[in-house]
Amino acid sequence: MIPEKMLEVIKNEGVAAIATQGEDGPHMVNTWNSYLKIVDGRIVVPVGGMNKTERNLAGDDRVLMTVGSRKVAGRNGPGTGFLIRGTAAFETAGPHFDAVAGFKWARAALVITVASAEQTL
Repeated sequence: MIPEKMLEVIKNEGVAAIATQGEDGPHMVNTWNSYLKIVDGRIVVPVGGMNKTERNLAGDDRVLMTVGSRKVAGRNGPGTGFLIRGTAAFETAGPHFDAVAGFKWARAALVITVASAEQTL
């Protein structure tokens, strides 16, 4: 379900933004494309903080994520990005956590199951 062009974006540095919904409204956090791993068709993100994200996902597991890179050709020239819709959960053990264990500061893995990935640029 992850398009090849999106995989190319993830291989190039850029900012990835993750949005969740909490009782007090939307919340966003950022990470780097280079931190993202693809394991079993899911996006796996190392987690150092993201405490509010974790609380929000406990009540509503839906997530929006954007990734982009100026180095990957888009529809109208240099640069492209994707809007990802899906569900997410925090994991502290198992293969998804093992995939990000190389980040010594990672306390958990945020595992995003992609429902859709739409190219936006």
